[in-house]
Amino acid sequence: MGMTLTEKIFSAHLRDEPFPGTKVLGLDVVLCHEITTPIAINDLVKRGKDRVFDPAKIKAVIDHVTPAKDSQTAEQGKILRNWARRHNIKDFFDIGRNGICHALFPEKGFIRPGYTVIMGDSHTCTHGAFGAFAAGVGTTDLEVGILKGVCAFRDPATIRINIIGKVPDGVYAKDIILKIIKTLTVKGATDSVMEFHGDVVRNMTMESRMTLCNMAIEAGGTTGICMPDEVTVDYLWEYVSSDFRDRDEAFQQYRTWWSDENCTYSTVRNVDVTALEPQVTYGYKPDEVKNISEIAGLPVDQIYIGSCTNGRLEDLRIAAAYLKGKTISPAVRGIVSPATPRVFQDANREGIIQIFMDSGFCVTNPTCGACLGMSTGVLAPDEVCASTTNRNFPGRMGKGGMVHLMSPAVAAVTALEGKIADPRNYKRKEI
Repeated sequence: MGMTLTEKIFSAHLRDEPFPGTKVLGLDVVLCHEITTPIAINDLVKRGKDRVFDPAKIKAVIDHVTPAKDSQTAEQGKILRNWARRHNIKDFFDIGRNGICHALFPEKGFIRPGYTVIMGDSHTCTHGAFGAFAAGVGTTDLEVGILKGVCAFRDPATIRINIIGKVPDGVYAKDIILKIIKTLTVKGATDSVMEFHGDVVRNMTMESRMTLCNMAIEAGGTTGICMPDEVTVDYLWEYVSSDFRDRDEAFQQYRTWWSDENCTYSTVRNVDVTALEPQVTYGYKPDEVKNISEIAGLPVDQIYIGSCTNGRLEDLRIAAAYLKGKTISPAVRGIVSPATPRVFQDANREGIIQIFMDSGFCVTNPTCGACLGMSTGVLAPDEVCASTTNRNFPGRMGKGGMVHLMSPAVAAVTALEGKIADPRNYKRKEI
């Protein structure tokens, strides 16, 4: 019997099976940020176990509130900063070098096909785009990972999702994953890996694949995952070129992780995107999704473009193509947060930052702040945000606030109209 990609990774990293179906895996990377890791650090110190299993395999960043907005967030940053220095963790990204974790760490080449990755953050599933098994974990698992370099998982089922058809104009990866979440519901992939296949996925950039995998958790999935291919090789080449004779050799090695043709899936779903409209959430759950034609015209107060879902260069290019030469509605405020310093620099070189500023957007430093209602874009009660983020829970971006999730394209034209708008009614300009 063949194996899925996840089963292959589990087999290659298995350290122990203390109970049937519970696998203790060796970890390739443990990722850390200043919101969840200080809790683990303090507990390890309290227990007299202030150690790390391998400083080269631990990567840390201050990204959720940066720079610190108050004494409490400053203290969280201080704990992480001192810990990184204490244990000689060289891949620590402090203020000025930091970016949103799930964009920064892949950009630095830390995530590779076949890797096992954990972090105390639910959107760690983003890294499955590289053919890695990447999962968010709780404090106890994070502590064990830091200390021993292992983590226990139950054997997950795998749901195969074939994304087929031709992607229409004005439709992007965000629309596709919102449609999938609507179909599966927020519990539909519980204890499962969402494995993405099909010509649509093969033709996606790594940035789009990361958007797909990023929101697997919103369907209850343990992680999302894509088959590593030539697109993956090209993205990683500056970091892996010394390991292979050429790109083809890298691809052939990465291809060994692909799911076998005769493997077993718990479910197989076909998603035809040919007639798909842009998608927007309307309630307080990520599976409450409507076609743009059903929701266009609803007024908003704020537009936010950024986050680990849609703050990469590709996303900023898409939004800027709709905004170029135009001014956003005076009824709204627009905020854009490039995901990493490199994204900011590249967007600046391409003139994208100027387009945003000329149109009336506020451009912030890379940060997660607004996404979880902590800084740089918090909503007042009864305010509504059109957002490219990943969660629309009650109060997510501020107590009493409402969030509509959407693609960068929908967010951009919504900013122009001051109400939820359809990008298919606009012509994109060359950037």
